[in-house]
Amino acid sequence: MSGAEQVARIAKESFDASQLLDSSERHNALVALKHALTASKDEILAANQQDIEQAAKEQVAAGKMSSSLLKRLDLLSSADKYDSMLQGILDVDALPDPTGQVTYARTLDDGLELHRVTCPIGVLLVIFEARPEVIVNITALAIKSGNAAILKGGKESLHTQNVMSRVIQAALSTTSLPPAYIQTVSSRDEIASLLSQDRYIDLVIPRGSNSLVKSIQNGTRIPVMGHADGLCAVYVDESAVEAKAINVVVDSKTTYSAACNSAETLLVHESLLPTLWPKLASALLSANISLRCDPSTLSALSSSALSSSHPSFSSLVVPSTPEDYSTEFLDLILAVKSVPSLSSAIQHINTHSSHHTDSIVTENDAHAKAFCRGIDSAGVYVNASTRFADGFRYGFGTEVGVSTGKTHARGPVGLEGLVIYKYQVRSTAAQGHGTAVFGSGEGQRPFLHTPLPLGAAPF
Repeated sequence: MSGAEQVARIAKESFDASQLLDSSERHNALVALKHALTASKDEILAANQQDIEQAAKEQVAAGKMSSSLLKRLDLLSSADKYDSMLQGILDVDALPDPTGQVTYARTLDDGLELHRVTCPIGVLLVIFEARPEVIVNITALAIKSGNAAILKGGKESLHTQNVMSRVIQAALSTTSLPPAYIQTVSSRDEIASLLSQDRYIDLVIPRGSNSLVKSIQNGTRIPVMGHADGLCAVYVDESAVEAKAINVVVDSKTTYSAACNSAETLLVHESLLPTLWPKLASALLSANISLRCDPSTLSALSSSALSSSHPSFSSLVVPSTPEDYSTEFLDLILAVKSVPSLSSAIQHINTHSSHHTDSIVTENDAHAKAFCRGIDSAGVYVNASTRFADGFRYGFGTEVGVSTGKTHARGPVGLEGLVIYKYQVRSTAAQGHGTAVFGSGEGQRPFLHTPLPLGAAPF
């Protein structure tokens, strides 16, 4: 048996064993996890700095890693990043149990009931790049939702992963959950082997670059949930007001340009080119955003006072290429295009976007409604930044990733996206129930299909 097969088999055995435990044991595990990570903070941060000094900075210098990816790796890139990670565990723990909930219930016959009950998916294989806090986020979500997980981070965070993995398994060993309920693997060869373990692994969730996600989607028979690109757009409608447009567009691009929910494309109604557009462009240039403009938006700026008044105009405002409107920059770059109508904006977004999250800035309710109905994306916003597309902001506690697919889960995937359901049929009749007595023939009887109350599973 290969090492990867053993990891997968043990994960499946751990999952099976966990299903016989009361859900309160998952709460105990999350409390133990939070305490262990709090106690080990200094050791984890030291390992994280070792990753940054020994591997990451060398890769940045060699052009193999972007500075934005380096920031994602650093657990000290903001003062509260580590504490926020720990708070995420408590937030997840405080959420309602997503398992054991009845979502459909019918009386089929006297003494015969049908219940559709939520249950865990099984064994998750989660593959991600940088961002070591993802280990904790996914561990918390997996435990709360009743799923076992195998985690694989990028080589750039290997030291951090190793320490976190040891701390997590030590915490689990103090609970009723098996320590192997959460496992980490470190080599790329192990991933290739794990992707063939469809006997044991139920779902693959990749978080990372376009190339990473596509290679996984093309290399496994296991279902894959995730997104390859975060190509988000904001459309400034003809009725948009200045202050609102500036706030939404600037926030969508600047608060974290390397995030998958950062705007990459700006569409502006052509009637706004001589009025609102130069003011919006000025706000973006002040945030050091490079604007790649189509001929119409470029001409409008070139003939405005902005061209001579802004010191970085000539370097930051450049002509766009067709490829710019299908590019996830993950940087301080925005592709800009004018459109003649709402329908043109919708058509452009549906053609070029990755179906992640798109927003309209408008004062026209009919246009807002048409945009929400017409845009084929997981998130569709009105007068709100695309950066709201996040499990924490949605109240999920945290998220395992963002799905742009159209089956099972879509958008930020929290606890509800990590459960599926099973149908439970129970007979309380003295003789049990068989199907032969039901039908439309003589002496047969119809099904009742009477609705029953929803809530917790009866058994």
